[in-house]
Parts: sequence; structure tokens; C-alpha cells
Amino acid sequence: MLDKLHWLGHDSFRIDGPPVIYIDPWQLKGRPPQADLVLVSHDHYDHCSPGDVNRVRGPKTVVIANPSAAAKLGRDVRVIRAGEAQTIGDVTVEAVPAYNIGKRFHPKEAGGVGYIVTVGDTRFYFAGDTDLVPEMDQIRCDIALLPVSGVYVMTAEEAARAAGRIKPKIAIPMHYGAGVAGSEADARRFQELCPPGIEVHILKAE
Repeated sequence: MLDKLHWLGHDSFRIDGPPVIYIDPWQLKGRPPQADLVLVSHDHYDHCSPGDVNRVRGPKTVVIANPSAAAKLGRDVRVIRAGEAQTIGDVTVEAVPAYNIGKRFHPKEAGGVGYIVTVGDTRFYFAGDTDLVPEMDQIRCDIALLPVSGVYVMTAEEAARAAGRIKPKIAIPMHYGAGVAGSEADARRFQELCPPGIEVHILKAE
């Protein structure tokens, strides 16, 4: 499934399952393919972009978002909260907590989420904007998408510790290189520190 995962920059991804799944689409380039499913983690502008969601939204597209993001996205959005799951066709979407510890940017009570998306036999964990939180001890996945830039989210060192707890087969750094926070140096640092046995892939933004 790694060859069907596309990093669109920052925290934005597309999974070409099929179905076509976008996570936090933002600053999309070119003519992106239409979505079957769009997932939005929280209401910050660099994650919840109504214009980008509408660019990939078709008449049958399902949009799922946490409550604050759903309020910004308007019509026909399915609301999800941490601890809940929804099934869309053959895809299962589980929402998990995503929040800061000791930072003011993403308080737990704001209700931001990450997602575990099961496509076929592959479980993708999209951590969202989060620190290293206790709930990560319960995450099980094949591919983990982890923020590494610090400031608003985990540092590369904290993300490496998170990977050690989650124990995915593959870890992919995100939340850097879009002018919000962090650079590829953070991704390289994460790669250096990640525990043995976990493959780290640094993707090129598309």
C-alpha cells in the first residue's frame, strides 16, 4: 500500500486504495483526482480548508470531520469524535485523540482527532496535530504518519519515541516543509532516531 500513499505536503495525504481517500487536503496542486472519502482532523486553516475539500468533492464523496471542522465545512458532513468509528464501503475509519500536552495550540477539550484508516489489509495511522500522548500506547497499525516539527506538535525526538510505542512496520514523518513549522532536517532527525525494525520513508511532496 505504500506505493498508493501520496504526501501532498504538510499534513495532507491521498490514499489511492481504491477508494480515493484524502486526509486534511490543503494547498492542493494541479488537478487532483476526485475523492471517495475526505477526512479532516480539526479546524485549523492548514488542515480544514473548505476550498480544497470542495476541489475534490463530488456528488458521492463522503466527508468526515471532527465537530469543529465539520462546522466550517458546511453541508453533508459526517461528524466523528475520538473513540468513534465509521464504515464507508470497505473502509473503516476510527477517530483517536490528538492533542497537546503543555502547549496551548491543541487542547484536549478542543476535540481534535487523528485517524486509523483500514484499507484492505493495511491500517494507516494519521496522528493529526498531537504530542506524544498516553493513548498512543493503544494504537496498532502498519503505517504511521507522525508529525515531527515541534512547536505545535511532537518534536522529531518525541515522534521517534511514539513510533517505539506504536511499533508500525513503516513510519512516515509529516508536518514540516510548508512554511508552518519544521523542515526536512526534522524528518531526517526522526529517521535517525527511530527504533530498529521500523522502516522510515521520507516522502517527496507531490
